[in-house]
Amino acid sequence: MNFQLTIVAAALALTGCASQAGRDQLGIEDSTILKTGIGAAQDTASGAVTPQWLSTYASITSGGDALAVLQQRLDKLPGDTNSYFHTKAQCWIDAGKAEWDAHDQWGFVEEAIGQAAMITIGLENNTTLSAANPELRTVSTVRPDLWKIVNVIKSDPATARCPDAQAPLACAEVELMLAGHHAWTRNFSVAEKAIPGIQGNLRLSAEAALQCAVPNSPLPAPTAAAAPRITLRADSAFRFNGGDVSALLPGGKAQLNAVVAGLQQAKGIRQLNISGYTDRLGGDAYNEKLSLQRALTVKDYLIKRGVTLPITVTGRGKANALVECTQAQHDELVACLGPNRRVEIDFLRDAG
Repeated sequence: MNFQLTIVAAALALTGCASQAGRDQLGIEDSTILKTGIGAAQDTASGAVTPQWLSTYASITSGGDALAVLQQRLDKLPGDTNSYFHTKAQCWIDAGKAEWDAHDQWGFVEEAIGQAAMITIGLENNTTLSAANPELRTVSTVRPDLWKIVNVIKSDPATARCPDAQAPLACAEVELMLAGHHAWTRNFSVAEKAIPGIQGNLRLSAEAALQCAVPNSPLPAPTAAAAPRITLRADSAFRFNGGDVSALLPGGKAQLNAVVAGLQQAKGIRQLNISGYTDRLGGDAYNEKLSLQRALTVKDYLIKRGVTLPITVTGRGKANALVECTQAQHDELVACLGPNRRVEIDFLRDAG
């Protein structure tokens, strides 16, 4: 299991922001973007059109027609429409249409057409495409923290084999670029309004990748030759900070279904002890409540699927840590502490 994706789930759960000015919340690092009025620079960052830009995009005389043609070509392509590149081309077309309808004259429409065309032509010719995001004249970087999350998801091997993770990731990248365009035009409030939707797409991508990272092989049946304990990683079994049955992820259900199947085959098991654990972050009362809730959810899930053995349940909070971590960066610390967030199922056997 790659623990990097746990960082994503944790980071995306923290959607609140302090009451600062919109441009500060966007994390814009380019000082040129933040300066307007008298004394503002007259350079590329301020809207100047470069010869290179003109040579690349001047041939696009009607953005609406170009977008329509690209849409037709993309719709004719065979293969999975939810793949990373197909989705990214579609999201670039959608972004271009949105700005065309808004009468955006800054040049973003042409840049969106250029990106969509490059991907579409590559798919038509079955050529190798780059997943890197280009630097565009009309786009400033916003929310660098979210770009870091994008890169974490994109670099995780689980994402490459998980189509369900690729589509929302591709759109989140384009949406971040579009938000960066609005910031570049000093329309900070519009850029800020786009952030929750971007976070939602990244959360969907991260959760899907987490499910693909869960091993497909069933858990060992608790027979005489098997270990007397099974440990469920909370990060792959439950949504972040969730503990009830609605927070139980498909991967968690699959693991518990394997436990049920194993118990149907096992002999000599007389009782199950289920213990929930959290990491050391957060208050003791909260951690104990969350750990107990997850253990109870596991118990209820097993009972509803036919397990009739006596089951005891305990919430142990941050006790019995498996790893000790001292990272200074919060996301690195959360990732390191991942093994401590777990639910353990102990199998008590008959004597002899």
